[in-house]
Amino acid sequence: MKETISTFIRQLNLYDYALFGALILLVMLLLILAIVVRKKSGLSIALILLALTLLIAGPTLGYLQLHQFLYKTTTHITTLKALEFSQALVIKGEVYNASKRHLDNCTITAKIFKVSGNPYLDMLYPLNPFKKMSILKDVNLSSGERYKFKMIVEPFTYTKEYNLSIGAQCR
Repeated sequence: MKETISTFIRQLNLYDYALFGALILLVMLLLILAIVVRKKSGLSIALILLALTLLIAGPTLGYLQLHQFLYKTTTHITTLKALEFSQALVIKGEVYNASKRHLDNCTITAKIFKVSGNPYLDMLYPLNPFKKMSILKDVNLSSGERYKFKMIVEPFTYTKEYNLSIGAQCR
């Protein structure tokens, strides 16, 4: 856990710090405004609740939206093949850099989950994949370029119907 947090902090960039600073300033401004209008208790309570909501949800949602905007990529599976004589699944695909920034590394994640005839279970299975694999690739992607990758998921012994979800987080 400690290593995950330190890795996250090391990967923050200037835009992340600006986002977190702006959220802290906005929360402080809302709290000061709530103190100023303390005689109107309904408005004051609403401002305090808004400040707390921003303090809790703002950094997470802001971070996700910011990184989705700055480092936008799309992934595409070109070949999916289950090997016959070994317990492995070979996935070939490509990552496309749709952002305006240069990308140095990508974490490509494949999630494999069950499929059933029940529509409610089909909505729940992607939340808990039975097989998940990630690879970290050093790439040199300029804006508009593609990177081809190959993943081997092993051991893969599932014989029933399944779906595959693939995604990439690049920096």
